[in-house]
Parts: sequence; structure tokens; C-alpha cells
Amino acid sequence: MKTSTESFDYVIVGAGAAGCVVAHRLAEDSNVRVLLLEAGPPDRSPLIHMPAGFAKLTGKNVNWCFKTVPQKHLNHREMHYPQGRTLGGSTSINAMIYIRGHRLDYEEWRDLGCQGWAYDDVLPYFKRSENNERFVDEFHGRGGPLNVADQVQSNPLSRAFVRSAQEVGIRYNPDLNGARQSGVSYYQVTQRNVRRESAATAFLRPPKTNLTILTGAVATRVLLENGRAIGIEYAKNKARVQVHAEREVILSGGAVNSPKLLLLSGIGPADELKPLGIQVEHDLPGVGKNFQDHMDVYLAAESSKPVSYNGHDRWNRAILHGIQYLLYKTGPVTASVCEAGCFLKSSPEVRSPDIQIHCLPAYVVDHGRMSIKGHGLTINTCNLRPRSIGSLKLRSNDPLEDPAIDPNFLDDPYDLKVSMEGFKWGRRILAAPSFQQYISREILPGQEAQSDEDIKAYIRKWSKNDYHPVGSCKMGTDDQAVVDLQLSVHGLESLRVIDASIMPRLISGNTQATSIMIGEKGAAMIKGEA
Repeated sequence: MKTSTESFDYVIVGAGAAGCVVAHRLAEDSNVRVLLLEAGPPDRSPLIHMPAGFAKLTGKNVNWCFKTVPQKHLNHREMHYPQGRTLGGSTSINAMIYIRGHRLDYEEWRDLGCQGWAYDDVLPYFKRSENNERFVDEFHGRGGPLNVADQVQSNPLSRAFVRSAQEVGIRYNPDLNGARQSGVSYYQVTQRNVRRESAATAFLRPPKTNLTILTGAVATRVLLENGRAIGIEYAKNKARVQVHAEREVILSGGAVNSPKLLLLSGIGPADELKPLGIQVEHDLPGVGKNFQDHMDVYLAAESSKPVSYNGHDRWNRAILHGIQYLLYKTGPVTASVCEAGCFLKSSPEVRSPDIQIHCLPAYVVDHGRMSIKGHGLTINTCNLRPRSIGSLKLRSNDPLEDPAIDPNFLDDPYDLKVSMEGFKWGRRILAAPSFQQYISREILPGQEAQSDEDIKAYIRKWSKNDYHPVGSCKMGTDDQAVVDLQLSVHGLESLRVIDASIMPRLISGNTQATSIMIGEKGAAMIKGEA
């Protein structure tokens, strides 16, 4: 065991969407010393920074490549579970979609006891981080570190999707993060000058002299003394190192790694820790509970015209497109692949949209790992507010072993009902007039799947997770809450969790923007500004 001779005012674990923000904001005070630990490598791969490159970032170098436990309601399938493992975290490997969720998501947080986290409370922190190239109004920021832009091109299939959605009654909405969420539109994305704008590129550059960033450092334990967090133990180059925090330790590892680190540190349900031989430092029953994620159901259709992005990654075309991108910042390399989408209600009774539909102008099946020849598109339909609640547990006391991740998809029958409605909406859009010049046939599930029982069987066989884990260190005041409204861990001093794991309920949309907002608000709380 090696103890670092250095100490810092703040030690942050995880350089993802929230961790990069917290590090940046704390280091604005030149009198404090901040250490940011990241388990993965630096974000040097060119594939990270080219928008379309994320499709190739499926290996373990910059991706944790977790797996879920077998899902009992999905034919006992283990599911691939990507999460970013590099500077920027998942903001370095995702599709860059900038969605904040619905106003009522945050009103629900407030109603669950999270005073100070309603929509009007969090909107200023969304705006603080944002530099929106198109919108300057009450909903958007200008001048923040994070660049939000329109995509420079759209595929013909994406344009057909936007028209088709309107043809089946879904209104066009120019701003899915504005006055209303419902409608169909082209997504805005986190890009700057047609390059990915990750949390790392937005908040960690240019470097600050009082911010130390250490990559390849896997946090193994929070160091505690008399109920106070005093530092972090981490593994690097086969050595264990301890580093001390004079003021606070901040966990920003996300909804998988933050609860994992708490549990490894003896902070969590005593009845789960003792059988693993972990000394219980603080019995906190909610750690790892309340785990939530979105689930996708997709349709794949064959295109009668060679207009999709399929085949553009073949070596000869890839070279030409790479040159086109480097010289002119145009062409398929600029694509996020997910260019357009819509939000709608599964029934008139729900208060806000509970279905999100993405159009991917390419075959993207089984997380992109299944190859289908020819040209086509994929329509992904997502239940935005699932009622099923999962959990995360340790498999052993080994810090290097992946935890047992259980989203518990479709445990509540209501979720299957919403997923079926989303699927049927996807089919309606595919059958609309504007798509008919492109669509020759449905491949998945195929037109033979028509009855509700057929669709249910297809959903159980083919649905996938949406990589939006939240909730496993939830904020609140009840006996299952892990952090309080200031994001401090209940019952301990100088220890906070600031990331997606604190969300009491999953938001209605992609989670990167909300995670960045949490980083902004959490940092402001530490600095006494909120």
C-alpha cells in the first residue's frame, strides 16, 4: 500500500458528464486544489472526436462493456451494457443527443420530497452550462462551456421520418427542450465545429494549474475516519494508492460505479455487505436500490434506395469520407446516426409524453453488433417513464469485478403495455406516405408479427437497454434515500454523490444534459452558491 504525499481540497471520482463539470467549477477558485480520478485512458482516440466514430467505440479500451444479469421478463437474456470509460465518460461515446426531459419530470422530483429541484430550480443550471448556437431565449443559455448545435446534415431517411411523423398526426416542434417537448424534430447535439463536444472537451480544456487529472486510476475504496470521508484509495499500475481530501470527497462515477464504490467502502445495506466479508462502516439500505433505465424496442426496415449510412464504414469508403470530413467537415462522418426523433403520449390519459421514437438511417440491431446486408433504417421506440425498478449489487469484495446490474425490465406489466404502444406508433410512421418511396419491406419483426401476442413475444426477444442508468444513489428524505437535497451522503460527513445516480426518478429523455445540470447544481452547492 502506498500513501500519496499529496493532499487536495477536493477529490472527485469519475471524469464523466457530472464529474468534469464539478472539477471545472471547483477549480475556478485558484486557491483550491482539485484531483479528478478517471479509471479509463485519456480521450485521445480520433474516433471519439469524429461524430460518427462512436459506432466503433464498442471495445473495452474506452467502454466498461458491462452486462446485466439475465432479465427474467426478457427471455432471461443477459444484455450488453455500455458505459463510457475515458475522459468525458459516456459523453465521449454516446450519440451526442441533447435532451433535458420534460418539465413535469422535475416537478415529480419535487413532489417526491426533493425541494429545490423542480423545473424552475434546475433550469438556470441547464442554461449555465450551455452555449446554444441557435436558440437564445428563456430556455437556453449562450456563453456556457458546453456547445449545443444543429447537425450539419440529415439523411434522406431522417427527413422522410420527420415528414412521416407529421403525416400521422405528430406536430413539428423546432425545439424539443423549449416550451413543450411533444412533437417531431431534428435533434440538437453536443458538437462544436462538427466535432464531438464531450464533457471533457467542454469543461476540462484548457487545463487549469490547480486541477490534477489522473487517468488509469480505478477507485477501490472511500477512506473514512469517525464518520467522515478523508480520501480515496485507488489502483493504478498494479499498486494501491491512498490520497487525502482536506474538504470533500465527491463520487461522480455514474449510476453503476458510484453505488459500487460506496458498497466496496462498507456503505450500504449491512445484510448484503456482511456475506461478502466487507466491514460495515455505515448501514445505508438504499445504496444500489431504485436502479432505473429506459428500454428500447426497435423495428428494422429495408430501403429500396441506397441512401442509408450502411456500408460507409467499409475501408475504401471510410478513407474517402474521412478525407471529406477532415477537409470540408461534411459527409457521413459528421452524422450522429440518430438525427431525428419525436415525443408523444401512449394514451390521452398521461400528462406528458411517455414515448420517444428515434430514427436511425442505418441498420443498428443488437447494439450495432448484428450485421445486415444492404441499406435500411431502424426505428427505436422507448418507454420514457418505466415503472419497473431494478437494483445493483456487488458480486464479491473484489473492486475489479463488475457488479450485478439488474434493470428488472418489464417487471411491471404496465411497461409492456407502453412498449407495445410505442412499437405500434413506429409502424404507423413507417407506413406513412413519405416513407413509401424508400421502404421496401419490414425486416424486424416482419409483417407476419401482427397480433398483440406476436408483438409481446418480439419485444421479449429483441428489446434492448438504452444506456440511461439512474437512481441507484437516490436523492431524498425517505429511508431509501442515499443523499440529501445537497447531495451529501446521509449520515456521513464530507462525502457527496453528484451524478445520474441521484435522480429519484428517470427523466423523459436522454440523460446526458440532466447529468451535466446535476454537476452544475452540485458544484454550486459545494461553493455555497445554491
